[in-house]
Amino acid sequence: MRQLFEVSARRPGRLPVLAAVLLLTLLLGACSNGSVLSTNADDGPGTNTVPWDYRIQAGEVGDLVGSDMTLLPDNELLPNDANYATGQKVWTLQSMSAALTTDDQGRNDVQLSGWTTLKSYPDEAAAQADLENLKVSVTTDVDVVGVYRTAYNGETRSFAVVELPSGNRIKQPVDDARYGKLKDAKTASVVLEEVHDFADYDLAYAKFRGWAN
Repeated sequence: MRQLFEVSARRPGRLPVLAAVLLLTLLLGACSNGSVLSTNADDGPGTNTVPWDYRIQAGEVGDLVGSDMTLLPDNELLPNDANYATGQKVWTLQSMSAALTTDDQGRNDVQLSGWTTLKSYPDEAAAQADLENLKVSVTTDVDVVGVYRTAYNGETRSFAVVELPSGNRIKQPVDDARYGKLKDAKTASVVLEEVHDFADYDLAYAKFRGWAN
């Protein structure tokens, strides 16, 4: 059976909208709501840590401990930079990272971290504004390498292989209508989600989020 992850040593120099994506472009091989990884062949074996996801959580200030505060319900200790009072409702921005380990055959293993609280906010709107800057949706055209079908026990599955701006090739399952549309196509429009690092905005990776049309 063909490997799910396909790699390419080519690095196209176009699509400037994604030039800020310095790390590997990642995507899901089975659906568009998550990601598994395809690594660039030039990078070789090794482990990289990349920003993976963000979320907003609501909480309540508990005890004040010097210049810190406990945040309920998990009793997490955080800096009380905004001088919150006990009982005050706050929102926090939390992050998750991923350690990507690539073997010498280009296969990848993904280890997700736990959620880490980065910052507190007095209202949800301020937290949401930061979140929208850290997770950015981008629509762009990518090269279509080809499409193919497999058959097993009377069932047929169709796949499309596309090359992303990083030079990585990925394989996506497609339905019959998409198969017919891509069969003779040279390019396809896709939606990517750029996830930026909170401490270093230029450090980012992209998740495949679906076909644009």
